[in-house]
Amino acid sequence: MIQAMFKYPKQAAYNKVLPKSKIYEQARPRRAVRDCFVKQIDQIVWKYVLATRTINLPIRKPVEEIAIIEISLRTKDVNEEVLRSIDKAVPVPIFYVLRFKDQIKSIAAYKRPSEADHDKWVVSAYFDTPWQSVDIERPELPVALDMNKLYEQMLRKHISMPPRPKELLKDQVERMMQIRSREIECRKLESRINKEKQFNRMVEMNGQLNAIKRKIEELSMKDEL
Repeated sequence: MIQAMFKYPKQAAYNKVLPKSKIYEQARPRRAVRDCFVKQIDQIVWKYVLATRTINLPIRKPVEEIAIIEISLRTKDVNEEVLRSIDKAVPVPIFYVLRFKDQIKSIAAYKRPSEADHDKWVVSAYFDTPWQSVDIERPELPVALDMNKLYEQMLRKHISMPPRPKELLKDQVERMMQIRSREIECRKLESRINKEKQFNRMVEMNGQLNAIKRKIEELSMKDEL
């Protein structure tokens, strides 16, 4: 089981409620996303700030600070666009702790400054842990030499597939996103095959399906071909 919910240092506690109105002002989400905020979220609390001033790790660009944000949910599911809105409103890497009744899970995306505009951040797909008991024992933060390395280690704990030897975090994330994209292709193609009546078309689509599955196997290998 992925264990990525850490025991955060007391000196890093922040405990500030993050009003939904402030997120709306900064992120300007669509009406449908604002409706999700209302229906799915009870409260958003900025629980911890991991930074040089709180955990005594030196800054290494681009990560100067990491936010730990806890979201108390009204429903067990949360729309991903809700998280993207918060990520847009808060210009630092974020790890979310989702809380629903007596369960919690951690979720985060790879977040980095845009190469085109360093004032904007690019957010990848989200990676999460399974739901677990609120009483689960949490490990200490990973040992790291600077804030950037701490962020990398924390995020890698959310990714189910281990990195390849010497694989950079951005490359590991890109590989995982390619796998997810091809898995979606597989499901769509399998659905089309099940509905197809013409034998020749079924054979052709099965060939396409097998080619996609082979690509997923290649991307999932521990070592690059």
